[in-house]
Amino acid sequence: MGPAGPVETGLVGGDGGGRWGRRDRRDCWAGLIGARRRSRRDRRAQARMATAGLAGPAGMPGMLAGPGGAGGAGGDGENLDTGGDGGAGGSAGLLFGSGGAGGAGGFGFLGGDGGAGGNAGLLLSSGGAGGFGGFGTAGGVGGAGGNAGWLGFGGAGGIGGIGGNANGGAGGNGGTGGQLWGSGGAGGEGGAALSVGDTGGAGGVGGSAGLIGTGGNGGNGGTGANAGSPGTGGAGGLLLGQNGLNGLP
Repeated sequence: MGPAGPVETGLVGGDGGGRWGRRDRRDCWAGLIGARRRSRRDRRAQARMATAGLAGPAGMPGMLAGPGGAGGAGGDGENLDTGGDGGAGGSAGLLFGSGGAGGAGGFGFLGGDGGAGGNAGLLLSSGGAGGFGGFGTAGGVGGAGGNAGWLGFGGAGGIGGIGGNANGGAGGNGGTGGQLWGSGGAGGEGGAALSVGDTGGAGGVGGSAGLIGTGGNGGNGGTGANAGSPGTGGAGGLLLGQNGLNGLP
């Protein structure tokens, strides 16, 4: 056999011992820069995922019955980051089933907001409760309660988060009752404020009823150096029913 031909190395000279050409250096630097950009993007995406609540699974499409899944809790914020918001509860099946509860907001410099409760099926089902607001320097807002369908009850609003060095979070509003029959959900209580001179969170508004039913009660105002304002009761049914009670300060 004769001697082997030149080796293709990408180097000037092609014999395995030559120097790099300008194109080789340029391609190498481009690869390194691209890798650094991808690494930064990956780190940012991971940070977002660490503080984001997961949304609850909805009732499967096409199913006539089945509850919605609960929303995931928001992740805790690191250092001075805000806690993640809780995920929304999943909606129920078309006809029967209660909505899933909203996830709680995460702990952080600012507390994350609670997730909304899922909506109920059309018949004899309740909306999901809203998630709690997260604890933080200022508390997160409680999630709204899920709405009922034709017949059923609205979900209760979530309690506002506690404020460690600022105001408490507001309570979530109650969900509306069934369009034909059913009571509205109660508003969530406002979160407490722990530090001197700060104000408790406002109470959530009670959910309204449909044609027949009682409005949900308003949530109480959060405690603190200054009490939070109470939530108003929801409106009663258009044909029959009474309004919900206002919350207490």
